[in-house]
Amino acid sequence: MSEILPLPALQASHAGTWLREASGSTRGLSKGEAVMAAADTPLLLLNAPLVASRLGYPDLSGLDLLELFAFVHPARFCVPTPKGLATALGIEEPAGDGDVPLLLQRAAGKLIETCENPDWPQREGAWSAFQSLARLRWPWAQILAPHIARPERAEKWLFSRLPEWEDAQDRPQPGQVLIEEEEIAARLERLTGEGAERREGQRHFARDTGAIFAPRARERQPHILLSQAGTGIGKTLGYLAPASLWAEQSGGTVWVSTYTKNLQRQLRRESARAWPAARPDGSPPVVVRKGRENYLCLLNLEDALQGGFGGRAAILAQLVARWAAYSQDGDMIGGDLPGWLGTLFRKRGIASLTDQRGECVYAGCPHYRKCFIERAARASAQADLVIANHALVMVNAARAGFGQGRDHAQRPTRIVFDEGHHVFEAADSTFAAALTGAEAIELRRWILGPERNAKGRRRGLAARLADVASYDEAGGKAIEAAVQAAQSLPSDGWLARLVENAPSGPLELLLAEVRACTYARDESGGQEAGYGIETEAAQLPGELVEAAGLAEQALAAVRVPLIRLAGRLEAVIEDPPDWLDGQGRARIDGARHSLSWRIDLLAAWEALLSRLGGPADPEFVDWLAVERGDAREFDVGLHRHWLDPMKPFARVVLEPAHGVMLTSATLTDRDETGPDWAAAIARSGAPHLEIAPRTALADSPFDYAARAEVLIVTDIRKGDLAGLAGAYARLIEASGGGVLGLFTAIRRMRAVHGRIADRLARGGLPLYAQHVDPIDTGTLTDIFRDDPHASLLGTDALRDGVDVPGRSLRCVVMESVPWPRPTILHRARRAAAAEQAGGAHRYDDRIIRARIAQAFGRLIRTREDAGHFVMLSPAFPSRLLSAFPEGTPVIRLTLEESLQRVAQGVGNQAAALMDKEQAGE
Repeated sequence: MSEILPLPALQASHAGTWLREASGSTRGLSKGEAVMAAADTPLLLLNAPLVASRLGYPDLSGLDLLELFAFVHPARFCVPTPKGLATALGIEEPAGDGDVPLLLQRAAGKLIETCENPDWPQREGAWSAFQSLARLRWPWAQILAPHIARPERAEKWLFSRLPEWEDAQDRPQPGQVLIEEEEIAARLERLTGEGAERREGQRHFARDTGAIFAPRARERQPHILLSQAGTGIGKTLGYLAPASLWAEQSGGTVWVSTYTKNLQRQLRRESARAWPAARPDGSPPVVVRKGRENYLCLLNLEDALQGGFGGRAAILAQLVARWAAYSQDGDMIGGDLPGWLGTLFRKRGIASLTDQRGECVYAGCPHYRKCFIERAARASAQADLVIANHALVMVNAARAGFGQGRDHAQRPTRIVFDEGHHVFEAADSTFAAALTGAEAIELRRWILGPERNAKGRRRGLAARLADVASYDEAGGKAIEAAVQAAQSLPSDGWLARLVENAPSGPLELLLAEVRACTYARDESGGQEAGYGIETEAAQLPGELVEAAGLAEQALAAVRVPLIRLAGRLEAVIEDPPDWLDGQGRARIDGARHSLSWRIDLLAAWEALLSRLGGPADPEFVDWLAVERGDAREFDVGLHRHWLDPMKPFARVVLEPAHGVMLTSATLTDRDETGPDWAAAIARSGAPHLEIAPRTALADSPFDYAARAEVLIVTDIRKGDLAGLAGAYARLIEASGGGVLGLFTAIRRMRAVHGRIADRLARGGLPLYAQHVDPIDTGTLTDIFRDDPHASLLGTDALRDGVDVPGRSLRCVVMESVPWPRPTILHRARRAAAAEQAGGAHRYDDRIIRARIAQAFGRLIRTREDAGHFVMLSPAFPSRLLSAFPEGTPVIRLTLEESLQRVAQGVGNQAAALMDKEQAGE
């Protein structure tokens, strides 16, 4: 066993606070005493922001074991709990909170011992990184100094260690092949493994999926399949079997698109059954592709390391650099960077290290040849399988379709949309337009670069294209005109000027009128509650319409020179000067890519403004909004969404594709008449191409009648917060933890957590919550999955995509019926649905049943799972019961009765009943 580090260690939870002295004695103490102890001397802590939250002392600092773990084991995951740390380091788990301080001392000793081990796998680069951290006065520096040996030879800096990507010729178009059902069945059998249970539902699902890979008969007429497959069918291997066959025989690329990062991780694991990690030439056949904002930007990192970050943020940059040297793909959001690392530093340091603003200079970057983003893009062009998300697939299809940028050869043409029930939602976001202050100031910064005393590496158009401006007079004049016109866009301090009614320039004047109109017309109650407010863009005051006209002219004045500049860049590429080398050409191509994006954005904003004051366009829904959070304004603007976003989806994504499948366990709504395929087809976009898609249905093999119960509690009054909190506490106690609590309002969730967390923790039942604990949602789920005694409270993000099989999740509790929020967009779509079968009420019911079905789907993930779904809503309408799988017992009962059933467990109830029958009772 490793020696313990003889420093005082502190543990703070909802159950209490414990301090272990360096001498070895552990005692309980008050929060005030703990804060005083932390102020006197650096203490060993685990997750300092969480401990600070528990103590109510936000300025707490100390020796955080998670920071040390990130330094010693970069790109390695660890659940950030005492149990998780013990498991990761292979040391004994603590029996209770009082034993955690000793664990922290042992863990610190084990990590320091690793640093002294000559076989330390991540030794390379550690000494150099440590020198930088020591200069930054990292709290661990003095303790680690004697244990980090100086290497015999100087270590390479991160940017010289990273490998360069290589260009490859474009892949030829895929061959036209027809895969046979027998081949699919054989491939599926190989993927599932010898001796695996033969699932007929999975075999039928795989066979149906094979149809989307058949050659297309007519232009703009893709094969479209809607396949509803219940939980447990084995969808992933079911579609990977025909996908891997088609890719192998045709030489083409299949895109699998998901909505959640959790499913992307699962897909990466499952794909290893069908493809090797690398081909003989070293290239990866499977690539995970995400938006640019997910990856580490090496230029941003270099800027941070060279003084762009200060204080604690500079320490974060050093730890991220350490991770970057060992990362699989540079994915900072959901990849192998621990999700908790950024939250240890409280501010948005992680986001600052990614390309959030589309400011990439492409080949103008000194790290272009080592860029994680460029590597992923090139690897996906050569891949057999690309795992992406819905938004990226749609954006890629749109940019390829309009000849924008470098992804033209990467248009997805064979696509599987897993979690297909979210395609409508993703399309709604992708094809929307928002002219807001935050968006407009980003455009200004992209054109102008840094102004006044602004820091950072951002460069404006003139700096990025200085050589073109000096070579091409017309291009130079276009840049000058764009820079001059961009002065009319909102600048720093715009929101404060709006509040003071002192706008500067035509865009700020428009936003001021939007803000005033929204406040004047709001009747939602959102102002008092601290939430955002909105109003429809109809019957607008003359001042706002006049301001919109001036703003439209100002935007056109920006767009026109950008169009001229794009034309000049194209001319430079077609007739290149002698000085234009390959790197320069790539940089200009990147500038064209960025320009086309901004030109389209400006055109969408102008179209939005041109409609104000005139007749409404029936295809769009327009509104004004003031975005607020915790009673603080953070954005103001105008919004436009398609009434039916599947119309642009059909044109941009479906029409050029050859085969598309949408699949999900909740693809269709189900009422007393059965699955509603008509609504599912309408939400697929196929009717806009006048295509009748194929449909397939595979029911879940799980025995819901024996493994699950739905309990509708009838005696919790609406609005009774104390009663609601008490019900949650008692249900968690009855279940012994393992409860996922879902809320429709953050404020109610916080109130319930605040009332019950201490009580539960004293009983050995830790409770975590979104928007309360300073931990990202993915890590919260990891903590919940790792501890069967823990419970987790959350909102929409936890209702779908959370995969926690086994005893860690054995009870789902919803505090109320998840009614749709009555937004202007919802009202417009509801009104449009009023003319269809079932009317507006059926439209609402579809949304509610889908949300309930998705929440219920968290409960039973494998054949061995069992549990209760509890609805704390006495007025739960019977028409919504069809959201639950057929045969699932639904019982209306009191809270006391529900506690008995939860405590007994679903499987145990059946066994007890059988025992009674056998005993003749």
